[in-house]
Amino acid sequence: MMFTQPCSSIYQSSTCFVTYGTMGHVDPKQPPQRSKPWTTIAAQDFIHKVDLIVPQECYAVLHQKVVEQRQQPCYARVTMTLGQLLEGDFFCEYIKKGDILMLSEGRANTDNTFTLRKGTLSMYLDKETFERAGLAGKPYGAKGNRGDKPPRWGKTYILLLKKRASIPGIFTDASIPVVTYDLTSPLMVHGKRGFGRLLRACETVLDKPLEWIFCNSHTSTPSPDPLEKHKPVKHIAEQTQLQNKEAAQVMLAVPSSILSNGDRPALEETATELYEWLSLIRLQSPRVAASDTIDPYLSRYTAPSSDGGGSTQVCMLSWQGCIAAGWLRDLVTDVLTACSPQQWFSMSATSFSKTVPGNSNDLTLLRPSGAAGEYLMWETRSLD
Repeated sequence: MMFTQPCSSIYQSSTCFVTYGTMGHVDPKQPPQRSKPWTTIAAQDFIHKVDLIVPQECYAVLHQKVVEQRQQPCYARVTMTLGQLLEGDFFCEYIKKGDILMLSEGRANTDNTFTLRKGTLSMYLDKETFERAGLAGKPYGAKGNRGDKPPRWGKTYILLLKKRASIPGIFTDASIPVVTYDLTSPLMVHGKRGFGRLLRACETVLDKPLEWIFCNSHTSTPSPDPLEKHKPVKHIAEQTQLQNKEAAQVMLAVPSSILSNGDRPALEETATELYEWLSLIRLQSPRVAASDTIDPYLSRYTAPSSDGGGSTQVCMLSWQGCIAAGWLRDLVTDVLTACSPQQWFSMSATSFSKTVPGNSNDLTLLRPSGAAGEYLMWETRSLD
């Protein structure tokens, strides 16, 4: 029997990676920085929603620790041109010295969109704007055959940067050009050729006012605040709570036999079942309840098996808005110190989608029951 290789497509589904590991002692004043899961948490960008699931008996202490005693994530909506990001005190205080997140309106596969993270400016431009701007770029997105989807542009084209010089830029039908600048570089100052070319593009081509989401990763704000002259609309991340959610009693841990035997297929199956159970709780699905009696013709889902059976009560704290990775790291640190080492908890973070709605990165971290130093981590990576 012959099998055919499916065509590569930018519309293929996201990929999920699972990691099992152990973490050392966590000092709330100096949390680890160079080991998993902390490096993975720090790598998250433009977090849109955070869900924290814990047993109901942990609710009181956690609500006091992470809601009443912690500053909630703040962000702002502001209208600015790209050139205004690169001038005056805003450029010096927030980009050169600070650490901010900025995400413009639009979708990267249909509009000209811009992101700013850790001082790196990324510009996803359409063909016409890219050629007029005269900036060096590289392909972004999946390459190769797009399957049955019609091409967005024509064939390969040549990117002209100057009248007397040209650099070939190979962009296929399945990719769009992205232009990136490290604005924290010493070369990104007035008087330098590369920075001057970017400023001219902002004045002549990329001069349209855009609505941005602005998030300051630092706890301190410059005084006076350079953002205020642009009249930002400030928000606090929406916080919701779900209490006494009935759920079937499951064993939220990887059996020791799987770990001792190095049984990778069994580990993947166990991780899949646990991830599905946690995801249904995040969706507030009635399917996780032990008393659920839905017709199996409509749903054949069953919760992962448990030795004791029965039901349990769980709660969920959620934040929705624009959230920095530093705030998420501090949240995990607070939960680790507030909860007993024998109690489980799950934290999930979902990022904004830059292209197709619903196609976004997702991170889920689970500390299993009775395992203070162990963790399971799922990373769902989209093609954004």
